[in-house]
Amino acid sequence: MQSGAKTLSAGGGASLCCLLLLWLIYSHLLREGQLAVGTCEIVMLNRDSSVPRRTIARQTARCACRRGQIAGTTRARPACVEARIVRSRQWCEMAPCLEGEVCSLLFNRSGWTCTRGSGRIKTVTVMYKT
Repeated sequence: MQSGAKTLSAGGGASLCCLLLLWLIYSHLLREGQLAVGTCEIVMLNRDSSVPRRTIARQTARCACRRGQIAGTTRARPACVEARIVRSRQWCEMAPCLEGEVCSLLFNRSGWTCTRGSGRIKTVTVMYKT
């Protein structure tokens, strides 16, 4: 009976040691400045309200996406989306607008608009950084 308890205790200790080692490796890989896979962060946000009733905002985001994904927008926040959405410029497929807003493609597919029932319209155009 005692040997079984020692074996169980040794196995539990080995498992705990492996988990601790994996956590140390993971935390080492996620140093400051690195993003976890599948996440995004806003790097720069500029707003210009010099024109009455109009605000122009420019946002730059940095994403660490999985294979087959690319930086996009979901619910008005940077997110990783399927690359085919961006390649085909079917922007509304990534659900870029907030709840209660309607998404429409711009006529040249350079972006989209989000329209609220109150008449407020947000227009988003996509700029690629090369």
